[in-house]
Formats: sequence, C-alpha cells, structure tokens
Amino acid sequence: MSKTLERRTKQRESLIDAAENAIRAKGLAGLKTRELAQEIGVANGAVYNLVADVDELVLMVGSRTLARLDAELSAAESDGPPAPEAALVRIALAYCDFAANNLELWRALFEHRMAPDKLLPDWAISDQMHLFRHIHQPLALLFPHRATEEISITARSLFSAVHGMVALGLEQKLIAVPLALLRREITTMVKAMVTGLVAASAGS
Repeated sequence: MSKTLERRTKQRESLIDAAENAIRAKGLAGLKTRELAQEIGVANGAVYNLVADVDELVLMVGSRTLARLDAELSAAESDGPPAPEAALVRIALAYCDFAANNLELWRALFEHRMAPDKLLPDWAISDQMHLFRHIHQPLALLFPHRATEEISITARSLFSAVHGMVALGLEQKLIAVPLALLRREITTMVKAMVTGLVAASAGS
C-alpha cells in the first residue's frame, strides 16, 4: 500500500469515527461535514475525497452499528435454552437493550433517507438483511414444513412488532415506557405471537 493510499485510508476511518461520535452525541442533525473536517484535520472539501457524499458516510456508520447489533443478537441467541420461543424472546430483548444503549445510532438506521433518485447500495442492503437470520432460524425450527419465503415474511412481521414497541417505548416524550416495563411487555408480546402462530399452524 502506498503512503498516499495508507494516509487516505486512515483519514477515511477517522472520518467515520468522527461521524459516528457526532451521531451518537446529537443524532443525525449533529452531523456537520465542516465540523468533521476540522476534527480530522482536513479541508472541508477534502471530506468528499474520502466519501462520495453524506449518504455514504451515514451508511458506513450504519454498517458499524449493524455489525455491533449483529454481535449482540448472536450472543443473546446462544445465551440460554435452545427452545425457539425462548431464543426469540432473548433476541427481542437484546434488540431492545441495544436500542436503549445506542439510541441515536440506532435511530439513525431508520431516520436516514436517501435522495429520491438514489438507490441503497447492495452492501448496505446485505448488512440489513443479514440480521433477519436471527429471527428466521428459530422460526424455521418452529415451522419446519413452511416454505422459506413464508418464514421470511413471518420474521419481518415479528421484527416489525418488536421494533414498533421499542421505537414507541424509547420515545422521549409522553409515551415513553420505563425500560424494565418495556422489556416485560416485549416478552409478553413475543410469547403471545409465537403461541398464536403455533396454534394457527396446528389448525391449518
């Protein structure tokens, strides 16, 4: 690796670090390229020699966030009884805890919007879809005779339900729910959904 390339690689990593810290502290609204440039010691315009645009920078920070979330879900998945229902509850609670402990970075995953004429890069889509395996695998054990596509739809539905509860529960307004109570309600909801899914499958 040439010295120039090595320097740019280090600057790029420093830029992503700085952007991550800015989002963690102030959310997406706190992401200012001029301030990031000053922090890493480059001219403002030089930021765009390191990343294509702000969208790419936010997606790179998001990729790091998703990687940490993936590690948390993997740990939760294996940290307890292998029964599918219990695993799904642990995964849901780990998702809730991660969101609570990384609130602004987690919010940025869903608040960021690409320009209407821009497509989400394949690598960013892959990062997102890779996480669904944590839900898909226990569901596949619960419903071994269901088609993969059907299980994928159920996995997305279960995620949507948990995500909605987390998003509303952690909202820092009137509808905020204490974390302990939120975790309890998520546990109840996941168990109820799994019970209903199993009953519906047995009756079909």
